[in-house]
Amino acid sequence: MKQKTKRSKALLPLVIGSLGVVFGDIGTSPLYAVNEIFFGHGMEDYSASYVTGIISLLIWCLTIIVAFKYVIFILRADSEGEGGVFALLSLVLKYAKKKSKYFVLLLLFAAGLLYGDGIITPAISVLSAVEGLKIVTISMEPFIIPLTLVILSGLFIMQRFGTGKVGKIFGPIIIVWFIAIGILGFNQLIQHPQILWALNPLSALAAITKLKLHQFMLIMGSVMLVVTGGEAMYADMGHFGKRPIKISWFCLVFPALLLNYLGQGAYLLSGQEIFFGNVFFSLVPAWAMIPMVLLATMATVIASQALISGAFSLTAQAINLGYFPLLKIVHTSKEHAGQIFVPAVNLMLYLGCILLILSFRSSTNLAAAYGLAVSGNMVITSITMIIISQRAWKWSLFRGLALFIPLICLEMLFVSSNLLKLVKGGWIPLTIAMIIVLVMRIWKMGKDVEAKTHKRLSTISMGDFLRIHQAQKTSLAHSSVFITPLPVRSLTDKVPPILEIFWNRYGVLPKNIILLFVKISNEPYVENSARYEVFPMIDEKSKGYVAGVNVKFGFMEDPNVERILHKLAAHQEIKIEEDHEKWLIHVINSKFLFSRRTNFFKKILYRIYRFIWNNTDTMDSYLGLGDHLELTVETVPIRLY
Repeated sequence: MKQKTKRSKALLPLVIGSLGVVFGDIGTSPLYAVNEIFFGHGMEDYSASYVTGIISLLIWCLTIIVAFKYVIFILRADSEGEGGVFALLSLVLKYAKKKSKYFVLLLLFAAGLLYGDGIITPAISVLSAVEGLKIVTISMEPFIIPLTLVILSGLFIMQRFGTGKVGKIFGPIIIVWFIAIGILGFNQLIQHPQILWALNPLSALAAITKLKLHQFMLIMGSVMLVVTGGEAMYADMGHFGKRPIKISWFCLVFPALLLNYLGQGAYLLSGQEIFFGNVFFSLVPAWAMIPMVLLATMATVIASQALISGAFSLTAQAINLGYFPLLKIVHTSKEHAGQIFVPAVNLMLYLGCILLILSFRSSTNLAAAYGLAVSGNMVITSITMIIISQRAWKWSLFRGLALFIPLICLEMLFVSSNLLKLVKGGWIPLTIAMIIVLVMRIWKMGKDVEAKTHKRLSTISMGDFLRIHQAQKTSLAHSSVFITPLPVRSLTDKVPPILEIFWNRYGVLPKNIILLFVKISNEPYVENSARYEVFPMIDEKSKGYVAGVNVKFGFMEDPNVERILHKLAAHQEIKIEEDHEKWLIHVINSKFLFSRRTNFFKKILYRIYRFIWNNTDTMDSYLGLGDHLELTVETVPIRLY
């Protein structure tokens, strides 16, 4: 495909860009993860074997879940180069249609959890870095919250320039960050090489067997912080491609993280003073403290980018698959279709981050709200991968279960441990997820009702309608394009309600009629050869021209209909002599009416749907209509039962 070809030609820029967008979250976990494990629950007394064992647990969780599961296996589950929850959903709908209904709700909930994660990640990442200022001087403590808010404001303002440009700016910075944290860790490692025993997984097993169950669950809740950001690789795959992400991970990100975590463990073994309970900044020499705080702050801003970009991609996919209200989407790159900006989502994430910062006021407090969204999403991804490995990869059931059941068990430990923090803040991502799922389900329900109503309003066949068209003595001179809710391919198909309403309302028809149906495919991209089909029904110069046109877009594409009409006219695939820029576009505007038979519960759901419908983008704007061609709107009553 075109997109894949262009990606392969520019591998190095994509590798650098992926570093600036994809790995910021997982790359800044060293700032707070070890801190939370050893000091988050007041566990200040620790032995050398305990330190080695916990660092071992941390390293092997990172290796198994991120390097093994996500980088090696999950990145293979792409839908024509796209990743994320809705890419998984499209694969399920494609390969497991009979069982898809069982996975739809599960994957919608996973999408909701990612939105919750997208709000918490920028808040905790930036706040944890700025808190390093109080290590430089305690007098900076009152400025930590205001400075965090200013930095976050700048980050969200930058989003309108697109992930490609943001990645080019952030990529070199994050490269310096990973090199710096690797050097800090290596410096401690050579002074206390005994920490290398942490590479033996038996050290982790020895440490956790000595813990009480409650203590073990608290530790696992903190270890979860090490792998947060792993899911962003998959969600952001469409922005850069899987190959650049894999190269970045194995060549720089993974080695730097291992060195730094080993280095923090080595520092704990040394018995030196922990400044302000912050192990990471304790590794930094005094002369480098201010530059490191500044670098960490920039790195955490980058960390936030991964989840923000993922939320944009998630929203575009949900809209095109019919699970989310129509929101304005700005395409920020001509070369890469996945690089987009969604203003409404950007504002929602920004306001959520500000509220969290003002409510929790420290990264330690925010850590209680962190983890549940990520761990829940990881479990759902692993469950879905069992069926995808069978249907798409042709694995045996035993092979799929043998790989993913152990991963699910480990990830369920993370979920269970994070549920212990439900009251302290874990309820936040869970509540966000439930609200998002409710919105998605209500929107899908409303669109299904609209589709059924349009089908019911169609009363006569195209064959009968064309006889009316041919028999009329006068006709409107201009050519009209009617956007239809159902495809029209033959004379036996029903007349679209918009055309029937037009006839009943005006008593006269245009001489030339194009009935255009737009379908969003479950595939991310559609080949140009399969972009549209034309079904002529009348092709007489004296009587006019009538044709059905079916247009198909992938769920990651910009559904610009005017561009397609221009191509059809330029290639003379529509036999209309009139200049296509003089065509009139007719679209449907639904008016919702309640029936007396509608029960109270359904009325509430329909009112929510109507409220959402009235406050989101219109279908004509979503389809790129009205920019160059004149647009008219026909109202169709939708009675809600």
